[in-house]
Amino acid sequence: MSQAAVDGLRRAVAATTAILVDLSENDWSRPSGCSGWTVRDLVAHIGSNYKETVDPSPPPPEPILLPAERMMDLLVDARADWTHEQVLEEYLQYAPAAIEVLASMQQEPLASTRIPLADLGEYPMHQLADAFAFDGYCHLRVDLLGPLGPFTRDLDAPTAADLGPTIGWMLAGLPQMQPGLVSHLRAPIRLEITGPGGGSWVLDPRGDEIHVVEDGEAAAAVTTDGHDFVIWGTCRRPWRELATVTGDRAVAETFLDELNII
Repeated sequence: MSQAAVDGLRRAVAATTAILVDLSENDWSRPSGCSGWTVRDLVAHIGSNYKETVDPSPPPPEPILLPAERMMDLLVDARADWTHEQVLEEYLQYAPAAIEVLASMQQEPLASTRIPLADLGEYPMHQLADAFAFDGYCHLRVDLLGPLGPFTRDLDAPTAADLGPTIGWMLAGLPQMQPGLVSHLRAPIRLEITGPGGGSWVLDPRGDEIHVVEDGEAAAAVTTDGHDFVIWGTCRRPWRELATVTGDRAVAETFLDELNII
């Protein structure tokens, strides 16, 4: 189950809240570490996701068949005329309640019930907590805080309890989020993640799927710190700046140049 993710998200929400309530009016217009979004846009995205988790909007008459990223953009666009006070109010209202909803998904029968997440794949409901823990970690420690984000705050270094669920979600999503990605994985690659929450995994192409396993031979090894993996795995910075490759570099480059975890 993903109780650790619930706990990690609770910590991320507390730290994010402490930053947001202290922002000046000008701070809300500063660029965030998420390309194209201001701090206000970023918080509108986070808050709208929490709101939809607690109080989902009625389904449209016709299904909206759009990629998940574009669906997130639509939620931000719908709040384009909101003041930053309104954006903050939504975040503060729904973040704590969303954590409790995700906590309830750690119990059966919900925990093992599988649900589709647009074009991101299909997951057991308990793993939604991992998705939100990843989102909370990335938006806090990468998009709000420097060096990529606009703010400097004195937070404790991330621990395995913070990074473990985040990395877990990235590895769970990697085989599903980009259906054509397997064609760029020409041979197994070992991913060595150092630091808190780290470990060793082999990305193994089998037919038309990528399998993430703990053991096996690999043509190349990619070594990176866990926090750095969040940054380059989401294409916020090039992987070449934050990871090292040993073995068959061409195999690794062909894959890593296409990887983009959402």
